[in-house]
Amino acid sequence: MTKAKIEIKPRVIARGERAMGPGKADLLELIAETGSISAAAKRMKMSYSRAWHLVDVMNTAFRKPLVEAATGGARGGGAVVTEQGREALQVFRAMQSKIEAAAEPFRKTLEPLLK
Repeated sequence: MTKAKIEIKPRVIARGERAMGPGKADLLELIAETGSISAAAKRMKMSYSRAWHLVDVMNTAFRKPLVEAATGGARGGGAVVTEQGREALQVFRAMQSKIEAAAEPFRKTLEPLLK
C-alpha cells in the first residue's frame, strides 16, 4: 500500500465552476507550446472533447477568452493562448507556488501522522 501524502492544489472558482486549477494550467501551457488543443490533449492523455470542454469552462469564466481556436481547413486549425490567458496562467502559477511553499511546514508535520 502506498503511504498517504498531503497535496495542496489551489483552485479558482468562478460562479460555482472551477475556472482554473493545476490541470487547466497544464493544458494552457501545452496549448501555448503546441499551438493546438488536440496536440495538448494528446500530451495530457485526455480526449479532444474533454480538452475542449476545459477550454470552454476557462473561456466562459474569465472576462476575455484565455484560448482562441481557429477551425480546421486546408492548412488545419490551431489554437493560441491569448494575452489574458498568459496573464492568468502566470498569476495562477505564482499563486500556486506561494501556496505550496506556505503549506510545506504543515505537510511535513501532518504526513507522518497518516497511515
